[in-house]
Amino acid sequence: MLLLPLFAVTQPTAAQVASTQPTTAQPAAAPLHPAAGETVAETDVERLGVDAYFAVEPVDEALRRRIVGRSYREGCPVPLADLRYLRVLHRDFEGRTRRGELLCHRDIADDLAAIFRALYLAGYPIAQIRLVDDFDADDVRSMEADNTSAFNYRPIAGSRTLSRHSLGRAIDINPLRNPCVRLRDGRMLVEPEAGRPYADRTRDFPGRLHGEDLCVRLFKARGFRWGGDWRSLKDYQHFEK
Repeated sequence: MLLLPLFAVTQPTAAQVASTQPTTAQPAAAPLHPAAGETVAETDVERLGVDAYFAVEPVDEALRRRIVGRSYREGCPVPLADLRYLRVLHRDFEGRTRRGELLCHRDIADDLAAIFRALYLAGYPIAQIRLVDDFDADDVRSMEADNTSAFNYRPIAGSRTLSRHSLGRAIDINPLRNPCVRLRDGRMLVEPEAGRPYADRTRDFPGRLHGEDLCVRLFKARGFRWGGDWRSLKDYQHFEK
């Protein structure tokens, strides 16, 4: 707002994480707006280099038409010029390499690009990374699909207070497996409800975010706060800055 790995997850070497030099790939090899979820052949990644598939870009006209009236609605306090579109790679839970995309505030764009690059190099599993607009900006639908996403102009669930997602300064990772859990009147509320089987954090399963998890450590190292550390509720999927 959760666990035995299906394949080995290894931490990237210091050289891999530190490397930020782009390769000299041909521009046509990495389309500006590839379809999120597309599989990418390992041979192509090896031939072109990882950096050919990662980018931070301003919002162009095609993307503006895609998000206005959905995730970007009237009243949004963030100018479109302050948002950035990210192209990334990730591993799914079967170990396949897939394209992903994110929209976030420019202040955290480089942080997210570096984090997702490190996660990809480590083989860390993420179900899918698509703009919430693919779900008509419906946060519940996106969570139920276990979709990792960032910007969405909306209030915090159950309140009128704007979410940090409205500012493009928050991201939810594998939200079905890492639901938001809170107690109310002695009842355990789980968001999304479909994530209730993952609310028991004593269990271990692929994609479970916890204090020693690589994903949590990478986000905290760049100054993000993790919802799993909160006391009033546990928003295991959530990181904000």
